Amino acid sequence: MSAISLDLAWSDWLALFGHFLSLSLMAVGAAFSTLPEMHRYLVDREQWLTDPQFNASITIAQAAPGPNVLFVALIGWNIGMNAGGYATALLGAVLCLVGMLLPSSILVYFASRWGQRNRDRRAVRGFKLGMGPVVIGLLIGTGWIMASTHAGSARDWPLWLLTAVSALVVWRTRIHLLWVLCVGAVLGAAGLV
Repeated sequence: MSAISLDLAWSDWLALFGHFLSLSLMAVGAAFSTLPEMHRYLVDREQWLTDPQFNASITIAQAAPGPNVLFVALIGWNIGMNAGGYATALLGAVLCLVGMLLPSSILVYFASRWGQRNRDRRAVRGFKLGMGPVVIGLLIGTGWIMASTHAGSARDWPLWLLTAVSALVVWRTRIHLLWVLCVGAVLGAAGLV
């Protein structure tokens, strides 16, 4: 994972925090649904992370026990490491994580209280049913961004085949997702994908 050297001013740190504040309000379903926008902003536009750093941040955080939002802190950590070292890495991790958690936590608290009081209203039930396709679309976009680093390589066909087979197995069978992940881990450890 190659690092890049950054020189970030306080206005850049504030912009990073502000961007994660806004992403927090877009995080329908989970923080994962905002990955395409994170990638666009952090890798493509600002170039504060490389593609391998971005993908590794997500992969490492998902392998660790704990909530899946840990990848946000790791992304901030890597931006901070690129900007100077451990102190800035800690700053980046805190800014990204607090920015991602604060607005959505406040919104969810008040919206869930309101939704519980009004759960029998037709509009509330319709909203809940309509959010399912939105979340699925955002997660498909996330998968597309994460897979795009392998898009042009013909040697990665086993990876694409494993992805398609895994999606079909999860969709069409009652096999638990952890078994599918274990098979993928064994195939990866064996060097087959």
